[in-house]
Amino acid sequence: MSSNEKFLILGSNSFSGATFADYLAGQGYDVVATSRSPEPHDAFLPYKWQKRAGTVTFETVDINNDLDKLDEILRRVRPSHVVNFAAQSMVGESWKYPDHWMMTNVVSTVRLHERLRHLDFLDRYVHVTTPEVYGSTDGWIKEDMPLNPTTPYAVSRAAGDMSLKTYVKQHGFPAVSTRAANVFGPGQQLYRIVPRTILFAMTGRKLQLHGGGHSIRSFIDMRDVSAATLAIALKGTLGDTYHISTPRLISICELVEMIVKRLGKDMAQAVEIVDERPGKDTAYMLNSDKLRTELGWSDKISLEQGLEDTILWAEKYIDQLQRLPADYMHKP
Repeated sequence: MSSNEKFLILGSNSFSGATFADYLAGQGYDVVATSRSPEPHDAFLPYKWQKRAGTVTFETVDINNDLDKLDEILRRVRPSHVVNFAAQSMVGESWKYPDHWMMTNVVSTVRLHERLRHLDFLDRYVHVTTPEVYGSTDGWIKEDMPLNPTTPYAVSRAAGDMSLKTYVKQHGFPAVSTRAANVFGPGQQLYRIVPRTILFAMTGRKLQLHGGGHSIRSFIDMRDVSAATLAIALKGTLGDTYHISTPRLISICELVEMIVKRLGKDMAQAVEIVDERPGKDTAYMLNSDKLRTELGWSDKISLEQGLEDTILWAEKYIDQLQRLPADYMHKP
């Protein structure tokens, strides 16, 4: 770690952002973490769970409304790296308020990039995006796969990604992008499939499994993704995109069954099959050879170990988790 490297995170209250902040602090970095809402319950903030070599300092910043405030923080902190996890990110709900997704993921993101490109102290901007921009894929895909978004969420992210490419080409903006497989791990919000399945199985509630859970995904522990994100931030080729994934694929149904069985429950009693969500993509199969070859990254945490760690987290905080909302609550 160089003493000249300073990180500012946008969207630090997200599961990915909070886990990355904790990972950076564990590596000895002092981190400025920003998000549009006050910090949530400590159960969702890994950097609160144990003392780290580095520190995490939180400030409230909404990229839709607070870019002037962000400017002030940036010029005061002078980070060498800005990592952006801030986005409207729920796929199904994007059909209800598509303009909200366009506002955050396109308009406000472009406004953010326009400000960041003028900062002479910024070495790298890391744009965290999504494989949803590819649509449903057939076979293992590389980073040059054409974009084919199929939901308002995916369209908004694709537009933001394409705009960023023009900033790199026209202005020499020092950006790199990441697209990760389905992340999970300790501290994830309860509306996501892994913690939701764990919580419902523990508390005797029936889980709704959309479309029978036949969609195929690669699930990757966010701690492995954090290690990859740091490697990309420090050494990735400017202008490039990197896939972060494991070679292991599993259906949502199989994943749920693994969790339910581990908790000693019967699948038939624990799960209810309901209609599929509109625009749900069948499979994402991200080829991560580029990341592994160029930057020497590899995933370290198996699916089984990651699930076990997430179950232990849920058991530790079960009293609090039962009292918190388990459903996604949309904020414009």
